Amino acid sequence: MHQEIEIELKNLLTAAEFAAVCAAFRLDEGAFRRQENHYFDTPSFALKERAAALRIRAKEGRLTLTLKQTQADGTILETHEPLSLSEAEALLAGIAAPRGAIADLLAELGINPHEVRCFGSLVTDRAEWPHEGGTLCLDHNRYLQNEDYELEYEVDHAEAGEKRFLRLLEVLGIPRRPAPNKIARFYARMKEMEEGR
Repeated sequence: MHQEIEIELKNLLTAAEFAAVCAAFRLDEGAFRRQENHYFDTPSFALKERAAALRIRAKEGRLTLTLKQTQADGTILETHEPLSLSEAEALLAGIAAPRGAIADLLAELGINPHEVRCFGSLVTDRAEWPHEGGTLCLDHNRYLQNEDYELEYEVDHAEAGEKRFLRLLEVLGIPRRPAPNKIARFYARMKEMEEGR
């Protein structure tokens, strides 16, 4: 198990703005790496109700189960556990439940780990590079017959990071559009699709 506090600033982009960021930082197709997120919750969305999220991320041949918990100050506590392929497949198929520290944390939230199910997947092509004491991430996301683009800035200090991020957006001529996190956008899209039936 590995834990970390995450401070991320996010901004949704148009396709044209995505292309402009690529041009500004000289990013070509080779700069992007693919990752897949598989999202979990209970049928009653108990994790979502508790401002938490659970996912398996497949990236560069590694599989990681991550529980994200929003803290009182708005930061996110992430708990990561590596998975084997067979463990990930069993979780995705719904024939196994999270174990270890993540199962314990779910129980602390009042969630039975055996009730957790996979609701779907989101594929991201991501470029990452250091920028002024943080890490910029440029994402092209595809999920549920939808796609979007976002710029993320991962920082150690929220206030200083926000100033640097706003300055960068201004230089690039991109308006500030705070973005819900990927799992929130995924569930919003899922709801749209259900309502459109």
